[in-house]
Amino acid sequence: MPEGHSVHRITRQFARNFAGRAVSASSPQGRFAEGAAVLDGRTLLSASAVGKQMFLEFSGDAWLRVHLGLYGAWDFAGVIAIDDTIASANGRMGQTNQRGTDVDGGAVFDDAGENSLSSIGAPRRARVRMSEQTRGLADDGDEWPPPVVGQVRVRLLTDETCADLRGPTACVVETPDQIQAVVDRLGPDPLVGDPEENERRFVDAVRRRNVAIGQLLMDQAVVSGIGNVYRAEMLYRAGIDPHTPGKQLPTDVVRALWHDWEGLLRIGVETGQMMTIDGLAGDDWKRAMASRDDRHWVYHRAGLPCRRCGTEIVLEEMQARKLYWCPTCQK
Repeated sequence: MPEGHSVHRITRQFARNFAGRAVSASSPQGRFAEGAAVLDGRTLLSASAVGKQMFLEFSGDAWLRVHLGLYGAWDFAGVIAIDDTIASANGRMGQTNQRGTDVDGGAVFDDAGENSLSSIGAPRRARVRMSEQTRGLADDGDEWPPPVVGQVRVRLLTDETCADLRGPTACVVETPDQIQAVVDRLGPDPLVGDPEENERRFVDAVRRRNVAIGQLLMDQAVVSGIGNVYRAEMLYRAGIDPHTPGKQLPTDVVRALWHDWEGLLRIGVETGQMMTIDGLAGDDWKRAMASRDDRHWVYHRAGLPCRRCGTEIVLEEMQARKLYWCPTCQK
């Protein structure tokens, strides 16, 4: 499931390519036909995210709320603006390969075969996928609009840019009051709202609960945007046993967790990578950008030795989600 940094990156893409423009909306699949009819022809005013929820505001008090869930993905095609540059959109961009900073002009390919370090700003034809998974996107050539591929829940189209949504958990048109009700149920997001208030809300929510911190970090009513990867890595970085009840953690430890999440989220948004090992440079950093196995402390390392102490990394289930941790470093 896409974690918070991916959703923030997607909304930034909408802000660059769709905001201020009239948008044609359709539902090739048919499941969102009524909602698409409401949005069709309206102007996109803003795009924003809170945790894993994204919100597209249209003229006339109509909002599109999307939660990608486990299988959702946005595919962009056409003229695509990235960080004030323009790319004429035939590659893919997702959580593992939306472009970050180039290193000595070198290309570094990740596990999906994508160059995760070079800028997409270089002029080329590209079709861009934004999700946690990036494989399987077809090259449709120069046809415009691009042909519909697969079960597209909603297609948003301007004169220059197309965005297709497939497989979301939620895709609904809502009123401003309904959107606000969703936001009110969510925990704080470091990139949204007042920093001091966000920290206070997180600390209070954790310290009043007699629930394992490993569960609390995945509770979107406690904190927005954290998923399996960030949960495992944050707890390892803090040296916290995932089973420790939140109310047993000292306030300063909980505050440090919050600030670590804030820093990791910003890195994720800027680079497109869930980079959780600090201090990497040169070839080590290139390897980490190219492969998830080289950028995490414990995630996806079950049975392998801890990078610090050599203890075998444990994999267990916590509320039906995989949890990776080191029994020695996290006491």
